[in-house]
Amino acid sequence: MPTDARERILATASSLFYRHGVRAVGIDLVIEQAGVAKASLYRHFRTKDDLVAAFLEREDEDFWGTWDAVAATHADDPRGELEAHLAWIGERLARPDYRGCPQLNVAAEFAEPDHPARLVAARHKRELRGRLRVLAERLGADRPDALAGALTLLVNGAFVSAGVLEADEGTPLLHTSAAALLTAHGASR
Repeated sequence: MPTDARERILATASSLFYRHGVRAVGIDLVIEQAGVAKASLYRHFRTKDDLVAAFLEREDEDFWGTWDAVAATHADDPRGELEAHLAWIGERLARPDYRGCPQLNVAAEFAEPDHPARLVAARHKRELRGRLRVLAERLGADRPDALAGALTLLVNGAFVSAGVLEADEGTPLLHTSAAALLTAHGASR
């Protein structure tokens, strides 16, 4: 457990929000499990919504950190890069405690389009599509926007389908599906 109060609060809230859902977790539970005073929580996070947004931003940093590390190892090989991304995403799906994409989970809990958590989630999903579009261009797709959309649908579909997949099924399904999408969009190099 981190010693810094802000980090301890955020780590505790992140774990609880991911396991149980944002709406099911009250501030009192976060305070109790983090071992901090209520004033300490509110000193670092003005509202629960701010804490939820910080949770998603933290998840965002982790996701894009992994993405960037994988991309760096395949700078001259866009197909290899895509396959490597799908492999680590498939590994995520196989985790026994995997409950889906945090951004999608939280966005589903809040109907308000301007809710801070939905804004972070929407930004994350736009970034995913943008990065996949760059890959589609590098792959020489006939219609990079269409391929990026299809790959975005594939990845997000995998995130929400993890609970019905066998542990060893995600990565092969992602690879097979992506190969078909690449062929269909003229990105066969």
